[in-house]
Amino acid sequence: MSADVGSPKREGRFARFRPPRFDENGSMTLWDHLREIRYRLVVSAVAIVVLFIVAFIFYPQIVELILRPYSLAADVVRTQNPGANIQVVNSGVAAPMLLALKSAGLAAIIAACPVWIYQLWAFIVPGLLTKEKRVARLFLLSAIPLFIAGVVVGYLILPKAFEFMLGFTVADAGVANLQDLNDFLALEMQMLLVFGISFLLPVVLVMMNLMGVVKAKALAKARPIAIFGCFVFGAVATPSGDPFSMLALSLPLTIMYLVSEVICSRHDARLLKEQLRNGEITLAEAEARERGE
Repeated sequence: MSADVGSPKREGRFARFRPPRFDENGSMTLWDHLREIRYRLVVSAVAIVVLFIVAFIFYPQIVELILRPYSLAADVVRTQNPGANIQVVNSGVAAPMLLALKSAGLAAIIAACPVWIYQLWAFIVPGLLTKEKRVARLFLLSAIPLFIAGVVVGYLILPKAFEFMLGFTVADAGVANLQDLNDFLALEMQMLLVFGISFLLPVVLVMMNLMGVVKAKALAKARPIAIFGCFVFGAVATPSGDPFSMLALSLPLTIMYLVSEVICSRHDARLLKEQLRNGEITLAEAEARERGE
């Protein structure tokens, strides 16, 4: 997206409540770029606030859903170690209210993912050509289920992660394992959001390829480092530190990276054939690009 001297014209009575318009080349001024970012952030924030109000009404059910992975893990640990004293506590006068706010906030962020993912896409898409915009819409539709799938995978792996951590409870020494509920909720929020955002990796890579920022040859060349980075990221990004969470995040990231590489490779090959057919490049140039020169 390039910056022009002039400012895009806005028409209509409610023009100020809409984002700045782009010309056919996707150009706008630096000031309008900032206004565009502000608009997208405000729309995303409004959606989260509205869903937060709705979620706050049902926060007892949300808290039960959030605590289910811990309850399953605690039951397994108690079965294997009957003397283990494992309890969840919520200490402090303001703790119940904070728990309700955090629970509703987590539900609102996840439920509002179609809105803030769309706003992110709408900010990027003016830099794409008309033909690429049609393809980008398909990846927008895939980004939402991928984020939700990441959250679901993170939620399903939580019982194993908590079981691994709680398994170190020493029952014979008479040590009670008391878990602060708000700290536990912060850990679960981090796990779910990390999994959800990480599952957007293929969408980000393919969008960058459509914009011409990343080529499939570069992804193939960086494959060993990328796979190693996926496992390092899985180990660092999962705060529980257990091998189950690390593998549950690293393996899908690796698979999605490889799938993204295949998609980008096909797109680059198709684009190269079109340029060759239209006479934009010579056969020698096309062969050089195929070799990555």
